[in-house]
Amino acid sequence: MSPASDVHAPLLSPHGHPGVNPASVSGAVFNIATSIIGAGIMSIPATLKVLGIIPAFALIVIVGVLVEMSVEFLMRFTHSGESITYAGVMKESFGRVGSVATQVCVMITNLGCLIMYLIIIADVLSGSQHGETIHFGVLQEWFGSHWWNSREFALLVTVIVVLFPLVLLKRVESLKFSSFISVLLAVIFVGICSVMAIIALVQGKTKNPRLVPQLDEQTSFFDLFTAVPVIVTAFTFHFNVHPIGFELGKPSDMISAVRVSLVLCAAIYFAIGLSGYLLFGDSIMSDILVNFDKSSDTATGALLNDVVRLSYALHLMLVFPLLNFSLRSNIDEFLFPKKPLLASDTKRFVALTILLLVFSYLAAIAFPNIWYLFQFVGSTSAVCLAFIFPGAIALRDVNGISTKKDRLLARIMIVLAVVTSVIAISTNLYNLLGNKKE
Repeated sequence: MSPASDVHAPLLSPHGHPGVNPASVSGAVFNIATSIIGAGIMSIPATLKVLGIIPAFALIVIVGVLVEMSVEFLMRFTHSGESITYAGVMKESFGRVGSVATQVCVMITNLGCLIMYLIIIADVLSGSQHGETIHFGVLQEWFGSHWWNSREFALLVTVIVVLFPLVLLKRVESLKFSSFISVLLAVIFVGICSVMAIIALVQGKTKNPRLVPQLDEQTSFFDLFTAVPVIVTAFTFHFNVHPIGFELGKPSDMISAVRVSLVLCAAIYFAIGLSGYLLFGDSIMSDILVNFDKSSDTATGALLNDVVRLSYALHLMLVFPLLNFSLRSNIDEFLFPKKPLLASDTKRFVALTILLLVFSYLAAIAFPNIWYLFQFVGSTSAVCLAFIFPGAIALRDVNGISTKKDRLLARIMIVLAVVTSVIAISTNLYNLLGNKKE
């Protein structure tokens, strides 16, 4: 199949559908932005606490630039070959091992994110308990504790009423309106946090933020590397590059959509990072929503706290279908490589959709806190998807299109990803084991 014919067909059908119009660039921008802005946004303020404002801003820019390069690698090598999926491109370069590695990384990253999204939604609606500390959810604060606003029931209703209809959509383009609302909610979330930070700044209630990292007995140089996987994970959307890109009219549209989305997301990340850091200082948690779970001195303040939490919970509900889309496609390709396209088999499509939704719900109820699992496993697989695999594809160059600049950038990308990930994981493990010993 030639790249020229490939690019005009939606990913769900490599032969195209007569009468199906190409997706719009604006729809792609919202879908990409929605794929990027997920649970990672909550941890951005904590990276400013670790790195300081200037290094954190520099890291956000650097990661954004590297992500744009890696997506360009992916799309260029995809259009020069015959495959139209991430796993397929890896298979062309590295055989069955490459495709399996990609599918496993996508499944780990996306499934971990989906479970975490449900956990966060449940925390916002029905609260959570950390040790002896109890955080009440919005429903409990408004109506008191009842069986119908318990964690299990509230999340079940959300899954059935909100998420299930969205995950049944078969085309990514169909999600552009929910993606637009999702991005709007993320902007509202950031806007409210920014306003609260400005008010606190005017009233003199903010603490002086650090511009550069502060190294002491509790924070070593290697601890700074733990912020890198958080930023990388926050920018990883490579599992949706092909579903979104192949519904557009031409390859250049995807690159334009990616650049606009990355600029938008980088601005949102830095705004929420700075606002959260100004509001809560060194007391900020890895999940910023925990900091908003407190009583306010005024009714307006309490209302703003609720709006912040609810807007973000709604945002995650609308991000959920996009991640589910790529997860479902990869699992189907992994389990049924010789079967017809998933979208053409309604029975298999619905069965796999329900199975994934039920598993994610049960996991979110059974394991209400998977932060460390997500940090170590999810971040590692995200680094592979974002940098290591695209760089390896460029170096392998099975179609002979890599330039010297491409190979140099690919080597830099892989080395930076491997070194920072190894140091970050080692430091996290050392700190975790050290805390257990104490």
